[in-house]
Amino acid sequence: MKRAIPVVVLSIAGLVPVWLYQPSAESATVQATTPAPSTSSSSSSSSGSSGTNVVTTTTVDTEKGPVQLQVTFSGTKITAVRMLQQPNHPQTTAAVPKLVAETLEAQSADIDTVSGATITSDAYKESLQAAIDDNAKAASASPSASASEASSRTVDGSALSTEKGPVQVQVTFSGTKITAVKMLQQPNHPQTTAAVPVLVAETLEAQSADIDTVSGATITSDAYKESLQAAIDAKG
Repeated sequence: MKRAIPVVVLSIAGLVPVWLYQPSAESATVQATTPAPSTSSSSSSSSGSSGTNVVTTTTVDTEKGPVQLQVTFSGTKITAVRMLQQPNHPQTTAAVPKLVAETLEAQSADIDTVSGATITSDAYKESLQAAIDDNAKAASASPSASASEASSRTVDGSALSTEKGPVQVQVTFSGTKITAVKMLQQPNHPQTTAAVPVLVAETLEAQSADIDTVSGATITSDAYKESLQAAIDAKG
């Protein structure tokens, strides 16, 4: 009886990694389709406003089962790796946390293969490298857009009360250039409705509040120009 105790302990210890890291239901149900890894490339990428980029790779099929990653980047830094698909195998289940931990430490796909899970490790590294390459391409394509966005500024003009109704504009600048004008408030009147597009078009052309008054909408035109000038002055 005393001899049986170590065996039971070892058996329980061997099950611990499986309890700690269960594969997803999707991972458990998808089967291998080809006997060797296929070429992997990034299939989708989404960017957040804070500089976060999430890359989902295409599936790499192996003789053990499919491997697919979702990698989250903050700039060029890898902040998270999630297995979307993985072989339904105890050695893979035990290997995945190690692969992810090494990735976050190395910040690259240049990581060690996990012993006993060579096929999964190779597919993981291939898929990870594809995600890194995709993120690099996205980063190199975005600087000009980021710079333009950084210099863009939206300013609300003063709200003016007129006998026809309230008038207030919102002006968007890119550097010193007026790129858009939006009416936040305007009189509910057909002549105003017809005049606003004319006033906005003249503003974008003149790049100032020195524009003509629209015939038939003098009161609205004067209030528009005053609110517009206030926005230009507030931008500085």
